[in-house]
Amino acid sequence: MKRFLIAIAMAAMAALPALAGGGLRLSILGDSYSTFEGWVRPDTNLVWYSVPRDARHTDVERVEQTWWHQVLSRLGWSLEANNSYSGSTVCNTGYRGEDYSHESFVTRLTRLGSPDVIIVFGGTNDSWAGSPMGEFKYEGIAPADLYSFRPAMAFMLARLKELYPKAKLWFVLNDGLKPEVEQSATDICARYGVPLIRLKGVSKKSGHPDIEGMRQIADQVCAAIEGQEH
Repeated sequence: MKRFLIAIAMAAMAALPALAGGGLRLSILGDSYSTFEGWVRPDTNLVWYSVPRDARHTDVERVEQTWWHQVLSRLGWSLEANNSYSGSTVCNTGYRGEDYSHESFVTRLTRLGSPDVIIVFGGTNDSWAGSPMGEFKYEGIAPADLYSFRPAMAFMLARLKELYPKAKLWFVLNDGLKPEVEQSATDICARYGVPLIRLKGVSKKSGHPDIEGMRQIADQVCAAIEGQEH
């Protein structure tokens, strides 16, 4: 019986995605840019990058080509949780003004495991969807406020710091977003002391990083992280 249980446990572990190397545990809170089929948690999250790939939209076909997998490999980290959801907004208002509270960043932020490092890569869909900006608000944020980008982002960063007090937090901001989204993200990150990585010149296909774009993101993320450590 004991041998049977051990065999079951080993088989279950073998079925899980695994990365070589120890080091720090990284969790990702993201949108389509950070998805890859079979590598997001929960697996019901919508993904952009799939197997087989959709050649009309991307040339990315292996998980090793994603920006975050490259970061893990270069820094010798392991993946704690990738809670990314294609099309998701930071706030609860998505495309066509629809209620995105099911998949928003502010909803999913509680499900990141026990990370040493958290990288939040968001704001892209808030910009593309034209989500309401709202006012800068840092106290007394009500549920209704979470339907606007500024108070939702402030709530997200404050809540992440509260839930994961020992984790190092980074925010990655896409290039080509609306100026009000870029400036708001910059100001809110500064308010909470969260380092912001502002991406530049990312190669894309159908609005999403291609293989070259993924490498460029990994380069910029690693440069920022390694630069702060020295």
